[in-house]
Amino acid sequence: MAERCDQECSVDFGRDSHTSAYNMYRAIYKAMAMSLTFTFPDAQLTAQSTSFVLLTHYSRVMTPAGGKRYLTSTAVFLNELVKLAISLTMALYDVSKAAPPSMPATSLFFSLTSAVFSGDSWKLALPAALGVLSNSLQYIALSNMPAATFQVALQLQFFLAAIFGLVVFRRSITSQKWGLLLLLLAGVALVLIPDAKSNQMTLQDENASLHFPRSLEEWKAAKGMTSNLRKRSATYEGIEEDIQTADPRFNPMLGILAIIGAAITSGLGGIYFEKVLRDSSNHMSMWVRNVQLAIYSVFPAFFVGVVFRDGESISNDGFFQGYNWAVWTTIVIQALGGIFSTFSISASQKDPKTLATTVTTILSIVGSVWLFDLELTASFFIGSAAVLVATHYYGNPSYTSTGIRPPPIRVDAYEKDAAADSGSPVSSSPNEFSIKLPSTPFLSDGLSSSRPTSPNPSHTRVSSSRNVSGSSYFEKN
Repeated sequence: MAERCDQECSVDFGRDSHTSAYNMYRAIYKAMAMSLTFTFPDAQLTAQSTSFVLLTHYSRVMTPAGGKRYLTSTAVFLNELVKLAISLTMALYDVSKAAPPSMPATSLFFSLTSAVFSGDSWKLALPAALGVLSNSLQYIALSNMPAATFQVALQLQFFLAAIFGLVVFRRSITSQKWGLLLLLLAGVALVLIPDAKSNQMTLQDENASLHFPRSLEEWKAAKGMTSNLRKRSATYEGIEEDIQTADPRFNPMLGILAIIGAAITSGLGGIYFEKVLRDSSNHMSMWVRNVQLAIYSVFPAFFVGVVFRDGESISNDGFFQGYNWAVWTTIVIQALGGIFSTFSISASQKDPKTLATTVTTILSIVGSVWLFDLELTASFFIGSAAVLVATHYYGNPSYTSTGIRPPPIRVDAYEKDAAADSGSPVSSSPNEFSIKLPSTPFLSDGLSSSRPTSPNPSHTRVSSSRNVSGSSYFEKN
């Protein structure tokens, strides 16, 4: 029964999959884009995210340059260097605008250095390290799963960011948003669970895992990668490495663990960076903050990734092994994405860019179908649709506005000091209904909210204003 269902689902979604995928996700986009406006920052974020996902996956599955695939640790390190160069240039430009024209370049560098390494800059070491780890895990995930699956599963970071925001900032989450977060979890599970099952099936298939070409002619017929073969001895040394390089296989379980780790580190790093910005008393430019993040990111990317992890491979085959245009473009796009993310966090946007996220996910799915021949299944379509609906309505104010806690009443607006005390303690406004009370000295003293002071020693007590003559009531009678 399960095999029959799988066959039927693959037939339904496999028939003219390019056109069907485009039409289905186009309808979803039209239904969601009715209430939101697509701005220029949304277009920037969409272009950056979509191109990064598709290009990174392509660079990890394409035919490697020179028979060697590039090392992800070197790509992450160069990404931080590019980010540092862009941020440093823009930070110097900001400093030069506020400086006099006669200031030399050395003074500009000195003022920028003092701004970068002063105050609470050391607090950015943790989000910088989390960013490096998240970038490395994203490369691992895109090397072991389709680009569309990666983009859908990456929306898990919204759920984790909401949980971290609830713990750190005590943000209230309405019942509608909790329902959307649970829908997002269910959608991600529907997308990832079939990949985990396929991984278990491939591990049990011993014939497929132990089959190797026995001759050069069989290698030519099976792979057609003779241009990438290297000279070896007449043994089986390096044959498995050549197979994995020519036709890399996915490890879905490793990809799932990597994407979950990337979502955790990305969400935690973003919340911690927002906390540093809120608690900081130094109002620095965001370009200076990007310089601080890049400086603290370069050290773990170089020493942990390049030196410790891939130092031996780099010493044997070189730092730029396997580099081509796709790798360099991926590095630049990822650096721009890191800068965009810091500016979006600094703008205090509690909810994600829902329309940009929706468009990015749809374009990644359609691009995977057209470029990488992704076969859409029923579970993938239902799961991705659930994720799109959850991410769209989670940040839509028109949907989640009901049930939001009203703003607190500020009592200090109605308090008065003794110097400004005159009449009623409640400030009147044109829209308020009030009754004018008679103004007398005793009534003013009784309605005053100020604290009574000690009497002046030189003050002479006078008789009551009700009896100006000083005679007693009984004397008149």
